[in-house]
Amino acid sequence: MDFIAAIETALGREAEKEFLPLQAGDVPATYADIEALADYVGYRPGTDINAGIQNFVDWYRDYYRQPR
Repeated sequence: MDFIAAIETALGREAEKEFLPLQAGDVPATYADIEALADYVGYRPGTDINAGIQNFVDWYRDYYRQPR
Protein backbone atom coordinates (compact mmCIF):
# COMPACT_ATOMS: atom_id res chain seq x y z
CA MET A 1 0.00 0.00 0.00
CA ASP A 2 2.98 2.33 0.53
CA PHE A 3 3.91 1.92 -3.13
CA ILE A 4 0.35 2.71 -4.24
CA ALA A 5 0.23 5.72 -1.90
CA ALA A 6 3.45 7.05 -3.43
CA ILE A 7 1.98 6.72 -6.93
CA GLU A 8 -1.21 8.46 -5.81
CA THR A 9 0.81 11.32 -4.34
CA ALA A 10 2.92 11.67 -7.48
CA LEU A 11 -0.17 11.71 -9.70
CA GLY A 12 -2.20 13.93 -7.41
CA ARG A 13 -5.20 11.60 -7.42
CA GLU A 14 -6.47 8.56 -5.59
CA ALA A 15 -6.27 5.18 -7.28
CA GLU A 16 -9.38 3.12 -7.85
CA LYS A 17 -8.54 0.03 -5.84
CA GLU A 18 -10.25 -3.34 -6.05
CA PHE A 19 -9.01 -5.75 -3.39
CA LEU A 20 -9.18 -9.40 -4.43
CA PRO A 21 -7.95 -12.64 -2.87
CA LEU A 22 -4.45 -13.80 -3.84
CA GLN A 23 -4.37 -14.84 -7.48
CA ALA A 24 -2.48 -17.75 -9.02
CA GLY A 25 1.19 -16.75 -9.16
CA ASP A 26 0.90 -14.00 -6.51
CA VAL A 27 3.70 -13.97 -3.95
CA PRO A 28 2.31 -13.46 -0.43
CA ALA A 29 5.58 -12.06 0.99
CA THR A 30 9.06 -11.17 -0.21
CA TYR A 31 12.24 -10.37 1.64
CA ALA A 32 14.48 -8.48 -0.73
CA ASP A 33 18.04 -8.10 0.49
CA ILE A 34 20.47 -6.24 -1.76
CA GLU A 35 23.50 -6.50 0.53
CA ALA A 36 25.36 -9.15 -1.49
CA LEU A 37 24.67 -7.34 -4.78
CA ALA A 38 25.65 -3.95 -3.33
CA ASP A 39 28.90 -5.40 -2.00
CA TYR A 40 29.63 -7.14 -5.31
CA VAL A 41 28.99 -4.15 -7.62
CA GLY A 42 30.08 -1.46 -5.16
CA TYR A 43 26.89 0.54 -5.53
CA ARG A 44 24.12 1.19 -3.06
CA PRO A 45 20.95 2.99 -4.26
CA GLY A 46 20.26 6.28 -2.52
CA THR A 47 16.88 7.39 -3.90
CA ASP A 48 13.92 6.78 -1.61
CA ILE A 49 10.77 5.25 -3.12
CA ASN A 50 8.68 8.46 -2.98
CA ALA A 51 11.29 10.53 -4.80
CA GLY A 52 11.93 7.75 -7.31
CA ILE A 53 8.26 7.38 -8.17
CA GLN A 54 7.84 11.16 -8.46
CA ASN A 55 10.89 11.32 -10.77
CA PHE A 56 9.45 8.52 -12.93
CA VAL A 57 5.99 10.14 -13.14
CA ASP A 58 7.56 13.49 -14.08
CA TRP A 59 9.69 11.80 -16.74
CA TYR A 60 6.75 9.79 -18.10
CA ARG A 61 4.49 12.82 -18.37
CA ASP A 62 7.21 14.84 -20.07
CA TYR A 63 8.17 12.02 -22.43
CA TYR A 64 4.58 11.31 -23.46
CA ARG A 65 3.56 14.97 -23.10
CA GLN A 66 0.76 14.20 -20.66
CA PRO A 67 -0.94 17.18 -19.01
CA ARG A 68 -0.26 17.58 -15.29
